[in-house]
Amino acid sequence: MQTTLDSKLIDTLRDLPDMIPVMREFYESWTIKVFNREQHECRNYLSPNRREFYKVLMITKGAGVFTMGLNTYYIEEPTLLFIHPNDIISWKNLSDQSGGYYVLFKKSFISEHPQLKATIDKFGLFTEKHKSVIRLAEHEIPVLNQLFISMKNEELSDSEFKEDAMQAYLQLLMVESMKVARYPKPDAVNEEYNHIHQFFNLLEKETSGINYENPIRLKTAKEFASDLAVHPNHLNALLKKHTGQNVSTHIRNRLLEEAKVLLLQTDWTLQNISYSIGFAEQPSFNLFFKKNTGVTPTEFRKAYQS
Repeated sequence: MQTTLDSKLIDTLRDLPDMIPVMREFYESWTIKVFNREQHECRNYLSPNRREFYKVLMITKGAGVFTMGLNTYYIEEPTLLFIHPNDIISWKNLSDQSGGYYVLFKKSFISEHPQLKATIDKFGLFTEKHKSVIRLAEHEIPVLNQLFISMKNEELSDSEFKEDAMQAYLQLLMVESMKVARYPKPDAVNEEYNHIHQFFNLLEKETSGINYENPIRLKTAKEFASDLAVHPNHLNALLKKHTGQNVSTHIRNRLLEEAKVLLLQTDWTLQNISYSIGFAEQPSFNLFFKKNTGVTPTEFRKAYQS
């Protein structure tokens, strides 16, 4: 199994451009959404970026390799996954079949429902990583299936209380999960992936809290490699081998996504945003943004505001 898994793990991070950071959720107004995996299959992806939503994923058909931080799981049995917004995750599909459900809910949804937050804190399914993956038996699936279906029905309803109902079903989902919980041990992760995880973790740490009073500290491949105590050429080779992109490309893409978020979620001036992500002069930031998106920062901000 280990030899097979290692080859699958390498493929997990190689399939770009299909694997792209999931960022569009930053720009949408929903707070909770439910999806049927038969209609909305989870494609291959690598998500090293900060997300605004929690995710509960139930896989009832299909197979794949799932990584969460430094834990890797080969999934071919029914499985529940509880994914925190800060988790560095990837998924590689290994089957033509797809069954189950997943629900996404934003941090703001939790803030609006204190009872839901209390349940999340009590069970620790999103924060205690040894609890975040649960194996299911076939006879346990119908009850959990029905909870997802009930949430979806509420989502589609016109009831003014639909979000209250959905958070109650989420609490029941966590209670049922704890009742049947069997936690599989993660598969081994090789040293190369350990370096990759450290890079993405540092990239996230450097970019998730930046502002014009605390601009990004590390901006180049050489600076990241130095902070990780590895040679820049070695780090670059690892990223290129396992993701198809070099270190500089990952840094550029992450800064670009952070710039998009700041443009849409703040009223900061373009000068403050450009300084936050490492540009001393706004014209340089404008050129960087337009080169990579086709529009200027101002055009991007106006398009989404309208």
